[in-house]
Order: sequence, then C-alpha cells, then structure tokens
Amino acid sequence: MSKSFEELASNVIDGARMLSESAPETMQAFSKLAMAATASRTIDSKTKELMALAIGIAIHCDGCVAFHTKMAHKHGATREEVTETAALAVYMGGGPAAVYGGDALRAYDRLAAAHT
Repeated sequence: MSKSFEELASNVIDGARMLSESAPETMQAFSKLAMAATASRTIDSKTKELMALAIGIAIHCDGCVAFHTKMAHKHGATREEVTETAALAVYMGGGPAAVYGGDALRAYDRLAAAHT
C-alpha cells in the first residue's frame, strides 16, 4: 500500500482547522494543551516529536505517524533517530506497531527527499 505522507500530515492540519471553525472553544483548549505539552523546557522539541511519533506508531494512527514524522524531521531528527523511535514503539506496541514503524521510515524517506 502506498501512502502519501505529506497528504496525511496535511489532512491532520485541515481537520484541526475544520474542527476549530465548528468547535472553537474545544480546539482553543486543545491548542493550549498542545502548546503546553510541546513547549521546550527540559525536553527539547525534537525529542518530544519523537516521543509523539512513538505513541502514534504504538496506537496505529496514520495521521499521527505522518504529522509527527514531519515535525520530527523539521526539528532535525535523523533517520537513525526515527528508526530507534520506531523500534521502541514496536517493543511497546507489538506486531501491529511494526507496520506503522515501517510507515514512519517510509514517511521520513519521502519527506527528506522532498526537502533536499
């Protein structure tokens, strides 16, 4: 199966925008939560994106894998770091996480190729 990881990541953003228009209070609260959780204090942004990617892999979320791989790449994550993240997620999430871990590597390769 071929996935457009750029499209999946874009769909996450588009969906959040649509929800913001329909449920502004909820999405404003969610945005504040996201900003507080992702703020770089003790843990840097790249590491937090890799953590979010691991969770996305373990819970089998296509949009999460695409979006957080894109954000990890944006924050300077290497392919090796994405590989270790995927390996940890497989350990925690079992066989189904292996499928999504492979997707994270495919997403990274496509995103990296598109930005070189």
